[in-house]
This record gives sequence, structure tokens and C-alpha cells, in this order.
Amino acid sequence: MFVLKIYTNVFEKSQVVFSATTYEKPLPHIGLADWYARQWELQQNAATRSAEAFELRNSGQIVRSETMVKTIWDSYMNNARLADRVTELSRWREVFNLILNKLVCEIQLLKDEKADAEKELETLNDPLQVTAQCISMRDCRRGTELTYDEADTELKKELCVIENIKKLVTDRVQAAWEKLNRLEEVKFQVQLEVEDKDESIKIDRENLSLDRTCANITYKPNALRIPKDSISYEAWLEHCQQTKTLADNELSDVYNFREAMNVIRERARNDIKAQQDMTDFSLRKRIYQTQKARNELEWQRLKIQKEIEILQKEITRLEDAQLYKIDSIKCVETRLENRTYRPGFELCSDEAELGLRDEVLHLRETEQKLTKTLEDSKAAYNNLESLLTQLDSNLDDKQHSLATDVMCLDMRATLKTGDRTRLPNETDRNIVLTRMEKEIPLES
Repeated sequence: MFVLKIYTNVFEKSQVVFSATTYEKPLPHIGLADWYARQWELQQNAATRSAEAFELRNSGQIVRSETMVKTIWDSYMNNARLADRVTELSRWREVFNLILNKLVCEIQLLKDEKADAEKELETLNDPLQVTAQCISMRDCRRGTELTYDEADTELKKELCVIENIKKLVTDRVQAAWEKLNRLEEVKFQVQLEVEDKDESIKIDRENLSLDRTCANITYKPNALRIPKDSISYEAWLEHCQQTKTLADNELSDVYNFREAMNVIRERARNDIKAQQDMTDFSLRKRIYQTQKARNELEWQRLKIQKEIEILQKEITRLEDAQLYKIDSIKCVETRLENRTYRPGFELCSDEAELGLRDEVLHLRETEQKLTKTLEDSKAAYNNLESLLTQLDSNLDDKQHSLATDVMCLDMRATLKTGDRTRLPNETDRNIVLTRMEKEIPLES
């Protein structure tokens, strides 16, 4: 950008005026002395930089030689360390492999020794599950039927008996069971040691095969970081020795657990059978009580229904009577209103007017009585309907409770063997359970 300037030079001697137009940059101009100073400064900087470059070349050659030697020796020493580490890991892996094989053999032997006792425990699972299911099923009863009755007590007592017997049998094998679990834990630890050492040997061998000419080497972010779970070599060696000592101790102790385990089974079976008979008796007794209460409620329900029908008819008659009284009141009041239009002296309070007034008062009083009686009747009708709803709900609860107890007996029938088995005919069984031969038919 140029700025237009007009210079006017006035020479006083000649008294001549010159005028010219020029264009200049709007920047400050330097003098000739400054120009020479800048040239000298550039020459001095160039000489200094050349001397520094010479020194850097010489020091670079020295650094390259020293670092090359250091790198070669470091690589050689680390390769030797990696080879020694692979050898050490391989020795420990062989040790743990031998221990692992011994553990597997001992675990199998211990499992065979306790197999008979476990079969006895398995036979107790069926009655235990059936009893627990019966308790849960009876807990699904609704309303007032959810009671702590004799059947509930006997079921819980049976559950306790089975649990106690199971505990007695379990105590016979508890030591071997705990030892088996302990051996499984030690086996897992030893197996984990073997797997970890295999993986470590694989990694170290891969690292041993790497060099600067490999294609799969790259820069890594924060390569000098220490992993969070890293431990010292002394801690690793101590861990390996502790694991080996632990496995040796468990192998030496497991021989004491490989003995025959005898359990007294007959007494347990007799206790369970006796309690099952008591529980079945209490369930049958509860079924009878529930059915008796249900039949009584059915009878009350029929009476309430009949009373509702009768009361409904009475309400209808009361409503008709109320409508009759309303029409009568309208008629009498209309008569009184019409007689107010009599002319002159004829508008007098005669016997007819007094009689009509008395009739209005009597009819209004009668209407109030009918209205109150109708309201009371409707309230009683609503109460009866509410009671009928409660009876229906209670009957439904009792029917549900009855079905639940019968289902419990059916479920428990699978526990009976020999002469205690269920009746082959379902009809006979239902008749016996519900005592239908003694039932009185409901009124039709």
C-alpha cells in the first residue's frame, strides 16, 4: 500500500516553488549504519554455528561408539538371563506336574471311599424335598385358612427329624468331604501354577527369539511401568516353595481319611416312617375339619341367599307402597291447591279443608316411615350381600385349603413303600380321604 504525499519545497534564496507526487511504504526506514551492523551480526552467528556443528559431530561419533557397545552387551546379558529364567521355570513346572498327578490320584481314591455314604445321603433328599414342598404348598392357603394347625406342626417336625438324621449321616463323612474340598483347592492352586509357568515359559521363549531385525517390534506406551500386581523374585520363590510344601502336607494327610465309613441307617428309616405316619394322620384330620367347616358355611350361605331373596321382594313391595303414598300426597295437595281458588266468602276453612290438611300430614308421616323402613331394608340387604361375599370368599379359601391338603397327601404318597402304599383305586382313595360316605347332602 502506498500513500500519496505532496511535497512543497520552498527555496528562500531562489524564491522557486517545486511540487512532486511520490509513493512510499508505510514502514520505518533504517539508516546505512544499521544496515552494516546487521551484516556483521549475521557473519558472527554463522561462524558460531559452524563451530558448534563441528563439536556436535565429534561428540556424536563418541556417543555412537559407546552406545553401540553398551547395547550389544546389554542384549547379550539379558538373553542369558532369559535363558536361565526359562530353565528355572521348566524345573518348577516339572515339580508341580508330579504333584498334580499325585493329587488327582488321591482325590479319585477319596471319592471312591465316600461314595457309599453319599448314596445314603441322596436317599434322604426325596423326603426332605417333599416335606419342604408340602410346607410351601400349605403356606399358599388364603385368608383365615392360613393357620398354624396340627398338620403344619407335624410337617415342620418331620422336616426337623429329616434334617437331624441327615446331619447325623453327614457328620460321618464331613471330615472326608472337607478334605476333598481342600484337595480340590490345592489341586486348583497347583494346576494354576503349572498353567502360569507354561504361559511364562512361552512368553520368555518368544522374547528370547526377538532381536532388532524382527518385524513384530514396535514402540510401547510407558514401557518402563511396573505392573500393579508385580512382586519381587524373592516373593515369587517363597510362593512356589509354600505351594509345594502345602501340597506335600495335604498328600501326606489324605491317607488318614481313606477309611470305610459305616452309618446306622435302620434307625433313621424307622424315625422317618413314624413321623411320616403322624404327619399323614394330621393332614387327614385337617382335611376332615376343613370339609366339615365348608359344609357348615355352605348351609349358612344357602340360608343367606334365601333371606336375600325374601328381603329383595319386601324391598320391592316397600318401593311400591312408597310410590302409592307419593301419588296419594300429590292428589291431596292438588285438592288443597284447587280449593284456594274459591271466590269471595266461599274461601273458608270448612270441614273438607281440615280433613284434607289432616290427610296431608298423615300421608307425609306415613311416607317418612316407609322411606326409613326402605332405607333400613336396603342397608340390611347390602349387609347380607356383603356377608354372602365374605362367605363365598371363605368357602373359596376353604376349598383351596382342602385341595392343598389333598395335594400334599398325593405328593407324600410317593414316600410310602410296601404295605404303606396308596390305594390303587383313586375313587376309593378319595372316598376314604374325604369321608364322603358319611356326608349329609346339602338342602336343595
